[in-house]
Amino acid sequence: MLSRGPSGLSVLGGGGAGGARYVERVRLKVEFTTEPFDLDEAPRHAVVAREVAQNADLDAVDVGPFGNTAEGGADEVLAVVQSLLRRSLDAGADRISLQVTVVDAEQGEREA
Repeated sequence: MLSRGPSGLSVLGGGGAGGARYVERVRLKVEFTTEPFDLDEAPRHAVVAREVAQNADLDAVDVGPFGNTAEGGADEVLAVVQSLLRRSLDAGADRISLQVTVVDAEQGEREA
């Protein structure tokens, strides 16, 4: 079930009677890049994707010239992924590459 989070983005809701689901208890890191590239000026789709991440309720966002990273609670990161995919495609991206990693402070990172 989707609901609106503090950032206004849709987030996954409810853990049901059995308590919080696994995805609600983990932290995620997403790394993303949009294409086509333009070495002279950031394309509109790249700016839109970055703004989605920067304006979300995340713990960390790192913006770079060839890729971006954002980290936070699972619900927030998954909502950002959904929004940046939709909005970047609407803004002209023809390819969006992303990687989502589960961040576990006790055991390090592992691919999601």
